[in-house]
Amino acid sequence: MKKTIYILLSASILLFSCNKQKDDSEKSPEQLEQTASTEKKKEEAYTIEKQHAPDTLKGSLKAVATGKIGNVEINISYHSPAVRGRIVWGGLVPYDQVWVTGAHKATNIKFDKDIKIGDTVVPAGTYAFFTIPGKEEWIIILNKNWNQHLADAYSQADDILRFNVVPEIEENQQERLRYAIEKESDTAGEIVMYWEKLEVSVPVEIIE
Repeated sequence: MKKTIYILLSASILLFSCNKQKDDSEKSPEQLEQTASTEKKKEEAYTIEKQHAPDTLKGSLKAVATGKIGNVEINISYHSPAVRGRIVWGGLVPYDQVWVTGAHKATNIKFDKDIKIGDTVVPAGTYAFFTIPGKEEWIIILNKNWNQHLADAYSQADDILRFNVVPEIEENQQERLRYAIEKESDTAGEIVMYWEKLEVSVPVEIIE
């Protein structure tokens, strides 16, 4: 019986492989190139730009933001959800709860040199970037456990930084959550998150 099942399974795999090869052979070079390009794009990370109108892209896009403040390179990896007409603050994103500040995996921030946020020196490395949104103030969190799904494994014991900021109201809507690294001088700048009509900025100082 086991031998019969094995033969049938092998035949099914062979038939699937032949059909796929046949399907591919019937495609033009342009179609094959387009398919390869689509598969590659699924693995690529987008750079989210200023965007006031909804787009046709589905889901929360894998995204990246990079920049330099002084001699420090900052890389942010995240997933960017869209507003899609939903109530974001106090709705999609609850108040007073730890938020991944993106979607899917924890948003990561990587510094290639030591920096300073508020009174805290942050050693070079990769950190999870969490926030606790509030109606008036937000709590910014850097957490050592950078490789986790959402905030499922979040533990305050792994925090290296907690920092309070006041969000600003923007005139224009930002459809997809967007991060930016904004240089103000050779020794200072900001990590900024834009989404819906809120701007949340984290001041960064360079240690010389």
